[in-house]
Amino acid sequence: MAVNSYKQDEQLKKLTGRSKRQIIGRLFSYLAAYRKRIAVVLALIGCGVAVGLIDPMLIRHAVDVCIPDKDMKGILIISAAAAVLNLILFLSVRKRMLIMAEVCNDVLITIREQLYTHIQKLGLRFFDSLPHGKILSRIIGDVNSLRDVLNNFVTTLIPALITIIATAVIMFSANPSLAAAALAATPVMAAGTMFIQKRAHPRWRAFRQKASNLNAFIHEDLAGIRVVQSFAAENETEAELDTLMSEHRGAFLSAVKYADAFYPFVDIAWTVGGILLYWAGIIMLSDENITVGTFMSFSIYLGMFWEPIQNLASFYNQLTTNLAAAERIFEMIDLEPDITDSEDAAAAPEFRGEVEFRDVCFSYDDDKTPMLRVKDDDGSAITVNVEHSEAQGHQVLSNVSFRTAPGETIALVGPTGAGKSTIANLIARFYEVQSGSVMIDGNDIRDYTLETLHSRMAIMTQDSFLFSGPIKENIRYGRLDATDEEVIEAAKAVHADEFIMKLKDGYDTELTEYGEGLSAGQKQLIALARTMLADPRILILDEATSSIDTRTELKVQAGIERLLSGRTSFVIAHRLSTIRNADRIFVVDGGIIAEQGSHSQLMEKKGLYYRMNVAQDA
Repeated sequence: MAVNSYKQDEQLKKLTGRSKRQIIGRLFSYLAAYRKRIAVVLALIGCGVAVGLIDPMLIRHAVDVCIPDKDMKGILIISAAAAVLNLILFLSVRKRMLIMAEVCNDVLITIREQLYTHIQKLGLRFFDSLPHGKILSRIIGDVNSLRDVLNNFVTTLIPALITIIATAVIMFSANPSLAAAALAATPVMAAGTMFIQKRAHPRWRAFRQKASNLNAFIHEDLAGIRVVQSFAAENETEAELDTLMSEHRGAFLSAVKYADAFYPFVDIAWTVGGILLYWAGIIMLSDENITVGTFMSFSIYLGMFWEPIQNLASFYNQLTTNLAAAERIFEMIDLEPDITDSEDAAAAPEFRGEVEFRDVCFSYDDDKTPMLRVKDDDGSAITVNVEHSEAQGHQVLSNVSFRTAPGETIALVGPTGAGKSTIANLIARFYEVQSGSVMIDGNDIRDYTLETLHSRMAIMTQDSFLFSGPIKENIRYGRLDATDEEVIEAAKAVHADEFIMKLKDGYDTELTEYGEGLSAGQKQLIALARTMLADPRILILDEATSSIDTRTELKVQAGIERLLSGRTSFVIAHRLSTIRNADRIFVVDGGIIAEQGSHSQLMEKKGLYYRMNVAQDA
């Protein structure tokens, strides 16, 4: 199966001009839900633009009329009006900033929730292929980077466009010749901006990829810090970090080199416009075609024209910078889960517990992995791998068939990689079979919704993951509506109550991430209690007692027997002494069930199971 590591850049779909516009439109479409608040912001912006456009008119009137006539009263009136208008401008700016901050925060929450909700629907193939640090990079870093571009779309782009258009209209209405001279450099600036954008975007895309790689490495390194320290590998990991940070820095410098070129283009065009304005103005003043007040107001309007263009260039630069983040977010949202409910899927009933495999074949081959289907520009589904690599898959199960009776306990044993855990994963439909079918009570599991299918079974793996929080809440995760008494009863059933009550705060003891401070056996006892509380009809224990010492195992074995009672159970174990009482034992080897029978029956055959027992007893 194709995988991606922190050493590899994620491969994203090549963007066209059309797809870039679609991403931009899709991003800003989130603002549509806040029309009323944005309408208020636009009204406040309109107020600010109006004040800005009126100020030069007041100055022109003061210079051309009040000063020559020595009209002090008129000057005072104009000054008072300007003060009131600019106070209104100040208050409107403050108010619109507050409203937009709230809107942008709500939009980011919406995008993050949408992304996180969708990620939880993706199959295990997706999580097998992409480091968790890279997923976190999209949920946290990429989403956060959209805040300013969303805010400035309303507070910068719209008022800038209005100001530019209004200023140009006023300038051309007042004096077309002066206006044409002042704005002559605009086409050159626009061409330069487009030239820079085409080269900046791929570099910002590379920067996001390098940031994702760095985040994935740090996440992986911290998760495996015990291994790093136990092998004294700190220097090696620091060297790897330096390499990734150097790549990250190089990508940033490459991108920002082009991004910073936006501003010189605007400054040059502004300067050229100013030179042409003064050149034309001097000629016209000498010919007495314009007044001093008109020329002064034009000077102000020139600044009012180029300042929003500079803001537009800044926004365009920001949009180019963050387009890569939006692209990465929507690329993940558009991933189609490889396992979904069919249109006619029904809620799973209470199971009796008969499980059947009919000629099941399965492999982890990338060529049969549809998990990275995304929507193309025209809405059609295409396949995009997170990272292309050699296919590492091979057929794990080959035409496997069996049937279990309700309440039967099946033990799965065999060499590492034989397919034991794969059988368990297929029962839970964590993966989809390539051919054949998995049946429960005579019905294909694909006929049931995933949510209700999973609610009718419980799976406990050798990785006893515990969440941060009280012990009782970790146990209650098995059934969220369980009472405290039911939580304690489940813990007692698997002998977890004994060590829990010895802790300082008992069931209210706060656990850190991964249950640090508890032994591996204690973690598994809590996980067993969680499974007991779920009270499933179908139970899967994947190496559930692998980390429990012999003394603890004797205590918990009675609890497991109670857990198995009356349920169809699949128990995966390397320690063969723990599964001798199973109703049937399946010996999985080479993708098939090589042997099956009770412990005594298989020992009499003196086949693979017999040899495995002899080897463990030796």
